[in-house]
Amino acid sequence: MNLLEHRALADKLFADIRALSFDGVGVTRESYGRGENAACDYLRDFALAQGLAVEADAAANLVIRDPDVDAAAPAVWIGSHIDSVPQGGNFDGLAGIVCGLLCVLARRKAGGGKSPPVRTIAFRGEESAWFGKAYMGSGALLGKLEAADLELRQRSTGQTLGECMAAAGADVERIRRQEVLFDKSKVRAYLELHIEQGPVMVAREWPLAVVSGIRGNVRHNRIECVGDAQHSGVVPRWLRHDAVFAVSDLIMRLDQHWRELLERGTDLVVTAGIMQTDAAEHSISRIPGHVAFSLEARSKSIDSLEGFYQLAQAEMAAVARERGVAFRPDRRLLSAPATMDAHIAGLLDAACAALNVPHDVLPSGAGHDASLFANAGIPSGMLFVRNQNGSHNPNEAMDMGDFMLGVQAMSDAIERLSQEPAAVPAAGRP
Repeated sequence: MNLLEHRALADKLFADIRALSFDGVGVTRESYGRGENAACDYLRDFALAQGLAVEADAAANLVIRDPDVDAAAPAVWIGSHIDSVPQGGNFDGLAGIVCGLLCVLARRKAGGGKSPPVRTIAFRGEESAWFGKAYMGSGALLGKLEAADLELRQRSTGQTLGECMAAAGADVERIRRQEVLFDKSKVRAYLELHIEQGPVMVAREWPLAVVSGIRGNVRHNRIECVGDAQHSGVVPRWLRHDAVFAVSDLIMRLDQHWRELLERGTDLVVTAGIMQTDAAEHSISRIPGHVAFSLEARSKSIDSLEGFYQLAQAEMAAVARERGVAFRPDRRLLSAPATMDAHIAGLLDAACAALNVPHDVLPSGAGHDASLFANAGIPSGMLFVRNQNGSHNPNEAMDMGDFMLGVQAMSDAIERLSQEPAAVPAAGRP
């Protein structure tokens, strides 16, 4: 079925949702908050107006399907996330939802096609920017949110994640008990189209790329370094307990480890994305006694993540001894790396090749909901669309021609899957 004819509809969806969530700079769709709620309501109303069936699951994710197709049959799910970072771009996450909607609509127009049926899922709360936790909607669905996660507080309002999820209609008590909130045997495969969030595809002139795997991460949202605040002019170096110099020392040590690990071929990226002294007390004439910072490492290897994390702990202890400070980390958060299903990747590759689209295979450095499905034992695949100017900024510039080629390739891959006998779903990993 030809999906390229649906470009005008795609343009409208992107434009309307951008207008709903435009913040004057970019788009802001807060996880389980105002902007995400507005986009979710729009998607629900749009789907209903198109004659589709819409329901919210127990994690308040939006599930959209053709009402004339057997709801109990194992389906291919296509989805991504509704939310954005503050002042973000309009295509991050939303591109995958629009792709799923177009696939459902095209199959309905064509009379449903052969099995498997297709469902679109719009996930709540994928971005970690708001609560310091990623994959909230998909994690809740798969029983991966912990009770402590529900106590995380929203960066602007101070409300807990549990309060915000409950306000959006989620069943917080089932989530707190870590129940799996859907029947995994009803998911034949999970597919996700997403913009590439780095520069590789633009540099190599690939409109599309098949994703091989997704980096995991280990992080602390907040580590406090506590030293001793004193007058900057009177304390010599050997008697100082300077929190800023201590954190700087730590980061340079970790950077040296990172460089050495890269030279050995280790896949690893390291970031300290937040660094702050207390604005109420910092001064040019004051030795800072308190610094808060974040620390994150990402890798395709869980062993590399654990190894680097242990190095970081050892260096914190060494800097604390040498500089007379204390490091106080909050709860460690870990998201496991994921490998995409080789057969699904092959179907996506064949679909791109049949369209004569330049493409290749690319790992994802950014996290995606697909990683949770893959690690739950559900065959999963991802397709990247070329995107100018990176992501998590207002300047995302996905070309709509590239996007529509991606939608067509995704639909064609589903058709190829429909020619195959349905496999008995794997039990999956916990």
